[in-house]
Amino acid sequence: MSNFSKKDLDIFTNKILEDYDNKNPSSIFKDKIKITNEDALIIQSNVARLRVKRGDQIIGYKIGCVSKDTQKKMGFTQPAYGYLWKSELYASGVRLVKKDYTNPAMEAEFGIILNRDIKLELASFDYIIQSIEGIYPLIEIHNLVFHGNEPYGAELLANNAIHAGVVIGPETKLSIEKIETDLKLIYDNEIIDTWNNKVWPVDMLSELNWLVNEQAKNNNYLKKGDLILTGAYGFPVPINDKKLIEVTSSAFGDVKASFY
Repeated sequence: MSNFSKKDLDIFTNKILEDYDNKNPSSIFKDKIKITNEDALIIQSNVARLRVKRGDQIIGYKIGCVSKDTQKKMGFTQPAYGYLWKSELYASGVRLVKKDYTNPAMEAEFGIILNRDIKLELASFDYIIQSIEGIYPLIEIHNLVFHGNEPYGAELLANNAIHAGVVIGPETKLSIEKIETDLKLIYDNEIIDTWNNKVWPVDMLSELNWLVNEQAKNNNYLKKGDLILTGAYGFPVPINDKKLIEVTSSAFGDVKASFY
């Protein structure tokens, strides 16, 4: 049950958006406010509504915290989600400015783009597979900042699952066959993490039906052309003084970005 009124949550919403614009995310949590995960999702949705109102465009959703270890760390019993924005979508090879982010941290993952609107009543695993246009290797950018008390789940949700952008690689057209791949996160030619024996589509799409159902609770429905980040296998890694960020997949291609 919430300890805060609608007016309180509106105040938090405006402050979180202001902080995000000023590249000073999450300052309200410096006061150690304690909001519920439900409050945090209301704030996330309210911020999204304000961004749309001022002209930004939602282009899909991210699934986060798919790892049970990450869920435990955040105090969750399920994954998290956030919105993706047209203004924060970049093509492979982009040069970005490090000071535009706060403790920029990266994840390696895969994304999909939908070839049709998803009908909730039909959303079986097979139906979802047939609704995919293509698969992409991705770099997900985060502002890795937490000012509140652990677990940080509500703070993460209120800040759009700390999402700050996507760098998208080349498309691989949908394959309904099982494909095994690795996935590597590389900073300045040094391998930071590797995940082996990931099998398409089972490992990549394990939480997509969950996302469909969660969004439906808010009368949001996944649409043709939506980009969906299917979830990283690890926790975001700060880039610190590194500049060249690469994600490689033996089956689905490579993507890179530079931070200066």
